Amino acid sequence: MDQHTRDTLRQEIDAMRAAGARRQDLSQHACKRLFFDLGIRPSVTTVRELTQTGSASDIPKDIEAFWTDLRSALHVRIDAGAIPESLQERAGELLAALYDEAQRLARSALKDDKARLDSAVEAAQAQIRDAEIRRETIEQAHQRAEARAEAGAARISALEAELKALRSQGADAQAGLREVIIRWEKENEALSDRLQSEQDGAARLRDRVDQLQGELRHNTEHYAQQIKDAVKEAERRVHPMLVELDSLRGMAATYQTGAREASQKEFDFIQQLSAARSRADRLESQVRAQSDEIDALTFERDAQRIQSGASAEVGALIASLAARGRLSATEIAGLGTQVDAHVVAPAVCPACEAGEPELQRHEDEYELSCPNCERTSGVAISKLAAVDGFLRSARVSAS
Repeated sequence: MDQHTRDTLRQEIDAMRAAGARRQDLSQHACKRLFFDLGIRPSVTTVRELTQTGSASDIPKDIEAFWTDLRSALHVRIDAGAIPESLQERAGELLAALYDEAQRLARSALKDDKARLDSAVEAAQAQIRDAEIRRETIEQAHQRAEARAEAGAARISALEAELKALRSQGADAQAGLREVIIRWEKENEALSDRLQSEQDGAARLRDRVDQLQGELRHNTEHYAQQIKDAVKEAERRVHPMLVELDSLRGMAATYQTGAREASQKEFDFIQQLSAARSRADRLESQVRAQSDEIDALTFERDAQRIQSGASAEVGALIASLAARGRLSATEIAGLGTQVDAHVVAPAVCPACEAGEPELQRHEDEYELSCPNCERTSGVAISKLAAVDGFLRSARVSAS
């Protein structure tokens, strides 16, 4: 049946429905048009598709009523005609055979339709079950994804808060460190200025001592020349110049007194110079001490930077792994001083269980030793490596 014929039948049935026809009339009209006009055997699917009404039990009843009415009409027409009795019997037998064949074909077609509908229903039910299983699986996956998303969001919030706190702490520490560095730089400049002034004073004192020594040499040479001249004059005038000789002796005594006073002044200047040098040495010691303090502050700043790069949890975890011997020497060397801020030296020596290990630092090298059993970790590049070497030495001795 083509689409045009199907549309025509639907229009006729819609017109009958609008005129107030019942379901049975609509089904009878569809069966008549299919059987008589189109030569198509009426089926439940076809009639239901055309009428768009009736249930799965009503439409078979309407089709059965159509066949009953058709058989009754044929029987009436045969009985009403002027047909001989023998032909009537043969016609009855023919109609009975036709009815039986039609009934057999109808049962076969009904069986095929039922099998097809049953398979379609089973396939639809299987699809529904699969869809339900997929829906439940998707819902469970969606719930798990939502739970993971919520946990991830909470973790992200916690990490963001921790990062913000660490950044704030790092900024405060850097600000304090900058203030300390600026203060020590100012003090260092002031001490440098004082040292320069003291050095200038010492230079002036040395220049004054040199000047006095030059004057002393000049006076000595001058007085020596005068003595020589006086001796010559005395030799030339021995007798008449005795008074002048006494005068020269007095002058010599005066010169000696002046020489002793010059020597005393030279000694005083030398003492002042020694005091100035001692003071300069003390200032240099103070400068070195302040330089060491600046280096310590720089080390603390680097340690603070390292600590701000690794969180306390990560540093404590790495330190605990190293304490249990879970990290190799290569891994510890690769870490360097990144987690030194979180490393704590053992309170008691694990070998002798009596001494308290002491951590010593020599510039960029570390050494952990026990004063009781004299066990040592050896020179290490980081605090973590020193602690690890000390614990490894204690474990080797224990084994």
